[in-house]
Amino acid sequence: MEGLRKKENPMTKKQKTRKKKQGTTFKEQETGNRQPVTNNNNIMNYKKYFITALVLLIAFAACKNKNEHAEHKQEAAKAMYTCPMPQDSVFSDKPGTCPKCGMDLVKMEQPSGHEQHDHQNEAAEYTCPMHPEIVKDKPGSCPICGMDLVKKVTGGTAVQDITLESLIKPTNEFVVSSIPVTTIDKREEQLEIEALGSIAYDTREVGTISARVSGRIEKLYVRHRYQKISKGQRIMDIYSPEILTAQQNLLFLLKNDAANETMINAAKEKLLLLGMSKEQLQQVIATKQTAFTVAVYSNYSGHIHESTGTGMNSSSEKMKDVSLLTEELLLKEGMYINKGQAVFVVYNPAKAWAVLNIFGDNSTLLQKGNAVRIIPETAPDKDFRASIDFIEPFYRKENKTLTARVYFDNSNLKIPIGSQVRAVIFGNSKDAYWLPKEAVLSLGLDKVVFQKVKDGFKAHKINTGILHKTHIQVVSGLQLTDSVAANAQYLMDSESFIRVKE
Repeated sequence: MEGLRKKENPMTKKQKTRKKKQGTTFKEQETGNRQPVTNNNNIMNYKKYFITALVLLIAFAACKNKNEHAEHKQEAAKAMYTCPMPQDSVFSDKPGTCPKCGMDLVKMEQPSGHEQHDHQNEAAEYTCPMHPEIVKDKPGSCPICGMDLVKKVTGGTAVQDITLESLIKPTNEFVVSSIPVTTIDKREEQLEIEALGSIAYDTREVGTISARVSGRIEKLYVRHRYQKISKGQRIMDIYSPEILTAQQNLLFLLKNDAANETMINAAKEKLLLLGMSKEQLQQVIATKQTAFTVAVYSNYSGHIHESTGTGMNSSSEKMKDVSLLTEELLLKEGMYINKGQAVFVVYNPAKAWAVLNIFGDNSTLLQKGNAVRIIPETAPDKDFRASIDFIEPFYRKENKTLTARVYFDNSNLKIPIGSQVRAVIFGNSKDAYWLPKEAVLSLGLDKVVFQKVKDGFKAHKINTGILHKTHIQVVSGLQLTDSVAANAQYLMDSESFIRVKE
């Protein structure tokens, strides 16, 4: 076995060494010359290693760039979903339904970088704040509401501090916006209360013409309402059996018992108390004849009206009806009247009231004696100064406002009764916290502001007081350090949808 193994490997160690040296020492060239060379196998191996490393490096760089681009593209193309109804302003990062109207959310379009770049290079556009569908290429006014057009902002910058949680909050509780803010201001204000009212008769100057005896109207000298009469003017003639009997008693005493002055004076006094004037009494005594009628005279000057119990200050609407103003009196000749009945009422137009209507929120600022400026509707140049004389302690049924009276002399001004007036009442000063009235949103009984928080504005309920010019008093609900939206109307989604978290 050993012999066979030696035969299988006849090449000796010396021969192997010689053969190896021959392969690495010289190379036979085509020209027949011998030249020394390096080992070709080693050179080829080095080149392969270098090329392989370079290819791997290029491939790794390209793969990294591709991954970064893919990640950026994926992040830019991240899907956002919104409600098709623009007034809901609902956003979400996944499909679903709108929590307000129940509609399916739709995918929002994501503009590319080239589109955004082109959009920024567009020409300036102007739009209406209230009607965004109006777009023009130059400033002007809105053809719908007349507001000034504002420049449309197209190239905005991304806000980094707004989270998705803030974006998907309901708009009736939270609004993302960057509008200007304001704070409450503590100062003392000199209050001026504006009020509307009308001119009415001064009921303190009303005179009543009553019947002192029962009888029949024989002659009537007034015919229409608002007829002007003077003091001492003859109004009507009444036939009364009672007066006729009293006259006959007087004449009998004068004829048969002239010396009985006590009875005669008592008979004269009775006729005077029954409404006969001294002139009529002297005429009866002089002529020895009874008068079948007795004249009734007015003791007042002014406008005459029937005494129906309604008065002439009932309402301004009735006084505007011309047919009622010029209507004939209901009393006619031949009608009977009763003893003690109020027949006519006389209103003096020279003495009048300015009846002012004060709203409930300003009633606490009103005091008797406050100076007031009255501006008549029929004669604005005849404004005058007066003071509050009386504040009615109740609310009138027709207007549900507090009523203040201003007494004035109308003899020179001659302002028509029933005409409208404007008034400015100069009240006392008020030291309080004030906020611009545009920052407060009225929800009926509740008043709401949009308070500034970290990511936007949230609806916040406050308690308010009086409204003075362009500011409103804040009673409670805000601190001096709290910021609120300067104009709450811009953030209002709908009055009926706003919810306030207490």
